Amino acid sequence: MSLYLIGIGLGDEQDITLKGLNALKTCTKVYLEVYTSHLAQEDIQRMEKLYGKKIERADRETIEQRMEDIVEEASVNNVAVLIVGSPLSATTHMEFLLIGKKQGVPVHIIDNASILTAVAITGLFLYKFGRTTTIPLENKDITSPYEAYLQNKKSGLHTLFLLDIQGKKMMTAEQGCEYLMKQGLKKDAIVIGCGGLGSPDQEIIVGKPSQIKLKKFPQCLILPGELNFKEEEALNLLYKN
Repeated sequence: MSLYLIGIGLGDEQDITLKGLNALKTCTKVYLEVYTSHLAQEDIQRMEKLYGKKIERADRETIEQRMEDIVEEASVNNVAVLIVGSPLSATTHMEFLLIGKKQGVPVHIIDNASILTAVAITGLFLYKFGRTTTIPLENKDITSPYEAYLQNKKSGLHTLFLLDIQGKKMMTAEQGCEYLMKQGLKKDAIVIGCGGLGSPDQEIIVGKPSQIKLKKFPQCLILPGELNFKEEEALNLLYKN
């Protein structure tokens, strides 16, 4: 028996791969991890209908406190954990591999699109991104996200800011910009706001911090580093206000 960590992409239930869907059909228990991210168009009823499986939501408490139990379940029957994006993009999920190794339970990774690659739609080159960081919802006296940006900036690299998710509460790009300006980001800085990446109606706005107002979730921010002329062309032609 095995544990399957199945990436389901970013948009909706149809983004699962054929390999992931075939593995899912062998599982007696299916969890949807809703701690680290959400699909842009998430609907568990539609997922259950398409996948032909009953799905249990796995929140932060489930993932942090019951991870060993989930792996143990997979020692008796095939179990799947559906993960938005790519299974190992969030460091949280590496623990499944470690526990599986300790308990002698095979853990299979079925990959998919990730926010770390989907941001290429902005026109920025992926190899020019530096350290990715997260802006937490509770960010009083938290300076590390902005410090990561300053370090990336020194090297001319772009910075991707993931915005915190706590259950159904999600930080908006507007709140993220407010945080960055409190940390010292200039009001005329160029910011890229992304909402609902991977969905047909994804949003991308390039402008000053005060102009980044998105409706689609989940959202993220990018502060560009030194731009290649092709990156500048893409931003100006496709997205700039």
